[in-house]
Amino acid sequence: MQFLYFDAGLGAMLVQALVAAVAGIALFYKSITYKIKSIFGLDKDTSEGEVFDDINIDDSTIENASKDDK
Repeated sequence: MQFLYFDAGLGAMLVQALVAAVAGIALFYKSITYKIKSIFGLDKDTSEGEVFDDINIDDSTIENASKDDK
């Protein structure tokens, strides 16, 4: 009867391969579901303009703050 030898390096390599496979499957699933949802129009379209429209900062307050810091 022959036995296989598993050292610490091989065990770490197997764990790393398993983690990489799970991460790859998760990212693949996420991209496929996004593509399917975008085909049917179910995705939430958030463009950059909409994200930064909620922030209201006047240029004068930024200039005044930098002068006060000196």
